[in-house]
Amino acid sequence: MTDATTDIGVWGDTRIKPGQSAAVHILVSQSYAGTDIRIPVYVWRAKKPGPTVAVTAAVHGDEINGTGAIRHMIVDKPFELIAGTLVLVPVVNILGFERHSRYLPDRRDLNRSFPGTHEGSLASRLARAVFNQVIKRCDYCIDLHTAAVRRTNFPNVRADMTNDKLADFTRAFGTELIISSQGPVGSLRRSANKADCPTLILEAGEVWKIEPAVVEHAVRGISNCLIHLKMIKGKPKAPAYQIIVNKTRWVRAVNGGLLSFHISPGDIIREGEPIATNTSLLGIEQNTIASPMNGIVLGMTTMPSVAPGDPICHIARINKKALKEAEQAREAMSDQSLHQRVQDNLATSLMVSEMDEPEA
Repeated sequence: MTDATTDIGVWGDTRIKPGQSAAVHILVSQSYAGTDIRIPVYVWRAKKPGPTVAVTAAVHGDEINGTGAIRHMIVDKPFELIAGTLVLVPVVNILGFERHSRYLPDRRDLNRSFPGTHEGSLASRLARAVFNQVIKRCDYCIDLHTAAVRRTNFPNVRADMTNDKLADFTRAFGTELIISSQGPVGSLRRSANKADCPTLILEAGEVWKIEPAVVEHAVRGISNCLIHLKMIKGKPKAPAYQIIVNKTRWVRAVNGGLLSFHISPGDIIREGEPIATNTSLLGIEQNTIASPMNGIVLGMTTMPSVAPGDPICHIARINKKALKEAEQAREAMSDQSLHQRVQDNLATSLMVSEMDEPEA
């Protein structure tokens, strides 16, 4: 498979002129029957020149909240593109998507296979095709993800904040939480950054779902980034607060049993506060799991039955100053704010209760 042309208006036999948009397909592999496997791509060009931005989703085939966000942008056109080009890829891992699976049929993780090779495994070849035909043709990329199976994530953006160009782009997205990291070796974002295509990822929601509030959050963030690049007009919608996090930690179960949660995704939690109460199947309390640090709940298990060592809660560690800032911002929020609506919607996958007060 050859590398794509550098002309962003040329996609195979299709030429897309400035001011036009078109649905195209890129060839990525072949099926067991020997038929071509293609990924659908929507190319949206403004009349004026400008940056080329890729928005990708479902690199893990079961993570389709981003697919819903991209579909919304294609169908509803929530903004007018005045400069540059958008390359929208609703499903990267088409083979996993068709099987409702995170992984490819060769059992490999596509997001550990970039930039890929032409002669490697199925995952490596698919990664190379996407990398050459999409990523290497773009100036920026926004990669949309969700939590893994049986988990949910409060929206957070992850990017290498030591890269000044990427850091500005990431702040512009407008999430409350930014996790500063390079990303795993073989991930799309780490490989894209090495290829001089500054890339961030959004982590939000659950697998196998298109959650309306998460879609709204993703589209708002993408719009903010395009405003930042002067590709669309408008005033960016700033978050109530924004914290850059350098350390996160998974809190794990000590005992097996059933969990009764006392927090929701996105909650602020202080060191020592209860996360969940673990009971036996007969309701006998076994232990209370407490937070080991001050932080914000990034993600949680949606599976209340646990064994010792199972991950329960993913916490972004923040200092006391940031904690106070977040608490003050939360107090000033409307119940109808996007932040609150996302948090409420994500909590519907959990049974959350107040901690029982001990008897006097």
